[in-house]
Amino acid sequence: MNQQIFIILSEESSKGGLFDIGATLPLVAVQFLILMFILNIILYNPVLTILNERNEYVLDNLNKTADLIILSNELSSEYEKVVINVKKDAKNKILKLQKIQRDLFDSELKITQIEIENLTKMVFEKRKEKKNAILNTILQEQIKYLASSIIFHISNFPQ
Repeated sequence: MNQQIFIILSEESSKGGLFDIGATLPLVAVQFLILMFILNIILYNPVLTILNERNEYVLDNLNKTADLIILSNELSSEYEKVVINVKKDAKNKILKLQKIQRDLFDSELKITQIEIENLTKMVFEKRKEKKNAILNTILQEQIKYLASSIIFHISNFPQ
């Protein structure tokens, strides 16, 4: 009896098996194709259009940012050139003003030195004149004193 059950089980399993091609296989294939078509229309196409729009949006923004970066680099290089030129101009103006100030200072210094020299000459001349006047008066007094003392000695000298 056990053998009969095994024989029956073995016969049933050999009939159809894993790759049993019957009416269900084409039906499953048709269902699969209908499901693929419906999913393609309902799900995949809208998702793909959204992804494509997003990619276009990202690419447009990347292009715009690249253009803005190029523009900002150009502007920064122009501004750097302007700043360098302004610094050079300011430095040149400062040097010119320093030279002008130095020249003015030198000329004022020369004028002041000439005035001081003239003033000192005048002071020395006046002092020399006063000294000569004082010496002349002292000498004349001494000459008068000596003359009077000579006359006094001569008149008192016994003859």
